[in-house]
Amino acid sequence: MIEVTVAYPAGQGRTFNMDYYLKTHIPLFQKRMGAAMKTIRVSRGIGGSTPRAPAAFVAIVHATFDSAEVFASAFAPYAAELQRDAPNYTSIQPVVQISEVLIA
Repeated sequence: MIEVTVAYPAGQGRTFNMDYYLKTHIPLFQKRMGAAMKTIRVSRGIGGSTPRAPAAFVAIVHATFDSAEVFASAFAPYAAELQRDAPNYTSIQPVVQISEVLIA
């Protein structure tokens, strides 16, 4: 199993509309990925590693798929549509990582 992680780094002047993201973008992503996506988890950054330190990321999304190939096949037809929606919720360039899940 693989996990696709999309992280939105926090920083001054960066914008992120969590309401739009949760109510519009994530449901669109779920619909487009369909049965290929096994799980999805969305987290909001609330703090850093020390008291009162700011969070490193505004939001992080973890979605699991059976394999990188399954993800690529599900995502490719909708990549442009999903990426076009990004300006509706953020000015942040996300960091994306595909990982092999070793313990779940």
